[in-house]
Amino acid sequence: MTRCNRLLLAAFSGLIASPLFAQQSGSQTVLPVKNTYAISKGDTEQDILAKAIRVVPTSKQYAALQDEFIAFIHFGPNTFTKMEWGNGKEDPRIFDLKNLDTDQWCATMRDAGMKKVILTVKHHDGFVLWQSRYTDHGIMSTGFRQGKGDILKDLSQSCQKYGLKLGIYLSPADLFQIENEKGLYGNLSTYSKRTIPRRVEGRPFQNKKTFEFDVDDYNEYFLNQLFELLTEYGPVHEVWFDGAHPKTKGGQKYNYAAWRTLIHTLAPEAVIFGKEDIRWCGNEAGGTRKTEWNVIPYDADPHNLEGFRDLTEDDLGSRAQLYTAKYLHYQQAETNTSIREGWFYRDDVYQKVRSADDVFDIYERSVGGNSTFLLNIPPNRDGLFSAEDVEVLTEVGQRIKEGYSTNLLEEAIQLQLKLRSNLSTTFVLDRGHIEFVTKKPIRINRFVLQEAIQTHGERIEKHALDVWRDGKWEQVAEGTNVGYKRILRFPVIEGSKFRVRVSESRAIPVLSNIGAFYVPVRPPQLAIRKDVNGQVTIAPQRHEFGWKPHGEDAVANQQSSFTIYYTEDGTNPTSKSQQYTGAFVPQASRIKAVAVDGAGMLGPMVDETIGFAKKQWKVISNSSERAKATAAMAIDEDPDTYWHSSATGATQSIEIDLGAMCDFSAFSYTPQRKHPEGMMAKGKLFTSVDGKVWSETGSFEFGNLINDPSKRKHVFSGKVRARYVRLVSTEITGNGNSLSMSELDFYP
Repeated sequence: MTRCNRLLLAAFSGLIASPLFAQQSGSQTVLPVKNTYAISKGDTEQDILAKAIRVVPTSKQYAALQDEFIAFIHFGPNTFTKMEWGNGKEDPRIFDLKNLDTDQWCATMRDAGMKKVILTVKHHDGFVLWQSRYTDHGIMSTGFRQGKGDILKDLSQSCQKYGLKLGIYLSPADLFQIENEKGLYGNLSTYSKRTIPRRVEGRPFQNKKTFEFDVDDYNEYFLNQLFELLTEYGPVHEVWFDGAHPKTKGGQKYNYAAWRTLIHTLAPEAVIFGKEDIRWCGNEAGGTRKTEWNVIPYDADPHNLEGFRDLTEDDLGSRAQLYTAKYLHYQQAETNTSIREGWFYRDDVYQKVRSADDVFDIYERSVGGNSTFLLNIPPNRDGLFSAEDVEVLTEVGQRIKEGYSTNLLEEAIQLQLKLRSNLSTTFVLDRGHIEFVTKKPIRINRFVLQEAIQTHGERIEKHALDVWRDGKWEQVAEGTNVGYKRILRFPVIEGSKFRVRVSESRAIPVLSNIGAFYVPVRPPQLAIRKDVNGQVTIAPQRHEFGWKPHGEDAVANQQSSFTIYYTEDGTNPTSKSQQYTGAFVPQASRIKAVAVDGAGMLGPMVDETIGFAKKQWKVISNSSERAKATAAMAIDEDPDTYWHSSATGATQSIEIDLGAMCDFSAFSYTPQRKHPEGMMAKGKLFTSVDGKVWSETGSFEFGNLINDPSKRKHVFSGKVRARYVRLVSTEITGNGNSLSMSELDFYP
């Protein structure tokens, strides 16, 4: 045993007499580290804590934690039907794939900073993406490469080329096997001894290992396919199971014990999601807990469980939860969500894509909150990641690389290690804190802590970061637990002396890594909004993404401090322009604005022409309206509402009283972006000064709205003076027969 290890053990065994740290009772014997500890009937609360801090990840769990940012890929018939869940009755030929470029996938994932990709080789519809011997419901029955294509094979080769680990998602649910009259799922077959894999004439296995299991028909089918996946596509590092049951039949049960034996034997490095190794975070939105413990209580030995319930509570591993346990087990969380609205690709227009700010925020919250970030990227019908997805992922990768490649405490850490005899990179905070001094001041906005969870488990319950400023310590940020990794985020500070302070811990804290970083955070894109009273507000742009909202403010979470400046005279704003302090009534129709941070960095400029205030506007008449999409919603200045006609036909109309005579030179039409129905391709505008005598002011045409449903502006040849306006559609995109409108505006 090295001197350092002896010192660490001594520090652990002789826990200091402080209320901050849990005390061990009895003989103070150091317990061995384990993945799971049983709680004995006579264990005290202190005995339970003593066991909790010795629960550690297995080597493969720790390797999975180190992957940090990984990818999910959903691809199949749903990609072409635009469905989220298929029904198992799809004709395989509907998967009309012509091209496939898994190199593009892997290059993009690598550039994003991802370490592993999990392919949905079979979703709930039962369609398989590899050349399985045991079904023809899959890629072999499509026209892709004359039925010889194998998407998993392509991806496996690309993973090796680009240095990514490979995982597989094989859905236990199988609607094809349920709906097909010869299907195996729930067919009430008897359990009997079966040899896995079952031999198939002309398709021998290179791997000659066999297994004997007492199973029914569907479990045999599932095990045969698992054998194929785990032996013919290179190393598999994660096997992903979910608990979805879109439909069941015949009381079908899954023989997880047999599945587990097969996986442990054929893929010993693979972690199993949804079972004993990795758990679901509890949502599909990218939501994270403020405190994510990976040492959690169980009522039974998790290594022998057949089923695992979803853990969705906010508190999974506090002391109060541990005291109720019969077993303590290390089981890390995966924070999973999709870059698009849905798991499968639908289109590039109405299926919104997360912003780079949002994805990077989830990365910092999940990876920096003791979990792994699993982000789904659905390929499109051309076999590629879509351009917008690639753009977002590339930017996120650049932010990770730029922000977390250089530890600005490196020299100070080396000095600390030298003071500690330079025997280990592990820091024992036996006084509850540790200080670092740099040779010169550094600017930072992120601080990273990692506990020595492989050897000392999870201990820290509350901590803070301080900076020495003006002759005293000043708290910069605080957090709860640490575990594998905690990222503290705060506005940029400058200093040369920092302190990590632990105020609550289950035992003496032992850290494996400490780092200070500067993550470049560009001031945000702004949006200029006008209300019905004509008051203007300027704020960070709200990114459109309506799928499973996580409730987080990605821009605010980045902790960027900035000031907004604007102009009304047409010049570009700078830090010397008018500062925005709150809503105002503009003196001109054109406003430019920009956000500027403390270092003088400018964000993207926004340039907006403001239309007339709508306080006095009234809808006089309309061709028709729907109950929850009334005509008044076309002039309410709310981007989330819209008018939608109920009558059929390309000719629809809306008539508005502007409340006073106005001189205007242009109008704009903002289509609703919830769905493609009802967008106005062509139309005519009529005006009146008294609401009785009308004249045609002009016709207009808006092109490519289906692919670009953005606000469209039509400028008249000269000024138009009127109080009443009537807008009439003459053509709806896609030969539609109803009209929708998010907002109508008129400009001076």
